[in-house]
Amino acid sequence: MTTVETRSVAYAADGLTMTGHLALPSGTGRRPGVLVGPEGVGLSDVERRRAEALAELGYVALAFDLHGGRYLADPEEMLARCMPLLADPERMRDIGHAALDVLRAEPRTDPDRIAAVGYGTGGAIALELGRAGVGLRAIATVNGLITGRPGEAARIRCPVWAGVGSEDPIMPAAQREAFTAEMQDAGVDWRLVVYGGALHAFHHPPVEHAALPGVGHHPRHAQRAWRDVVGLLAECVPLTE
Repeated sequence: MTTVETRSVAYAADGLTMTGHLALPSGTGRRPGVLVGPEGVGLSDVERRRAEALAELGYVALAFDLHGGRYLADPEEMLARCMPLLADPERMRDIGHAALDVLRAEPRTDPDRIAAVGYGTGGAIALELGRAGVGLRAIATVNGLITGRPGEAARIRCPVWAGVGSEDPIMPAAQREAFTAEMQDAGVDWRLVVYGGALHAFHHPPVEHAALPGVGHHPRHAQRAWRDVVGLLAECVPLTE
């Protein structure tokens, strides 16, 4: 197995001191970078492990923070913070830009070859970076099919991959259709994978605390979605150019 170095990185965003999880591949040369955005509950070991898995593949990966080092296990507290955030594109972009600055500042990162992978709220932030015109090489969003302000999707300059469960009540068919219409109208190179029978956050292992209705883990689709994300990175952000 490839040796991976990890460390916590503190940085400021959204009026908070964020704590990201940086994972570095073995070696000394520059490598493509990947931002990893968490679900609305916040950064957890799930996203930390995904950053480390990407580093094992050869990417510099930063799993970024949403809530100043906190994990919001209480659904009411999570919604009280995330719903206003999801309604405020500038706040989402500020959080994304701050994490992107950390990733770009890492000497091992090739600043011209960066992708963003996000789940739920983290996926919405990845999309907002694209709508802000950030020069990403790829965007992947799972469960985060949030439409943006009119016309701004035309600024997205990279392929967009989206994954969602067919039975996700938080991202229902109408939301999927609005998202794909936005992407298509903007001329984005997009694709959507609907995982049959899966609920919201199907990629996320079961948690002990109370979860929102309509949330559930689907092990097979979780593996498939991860393979799809890795395939997108291999296509758009190859480790050698």
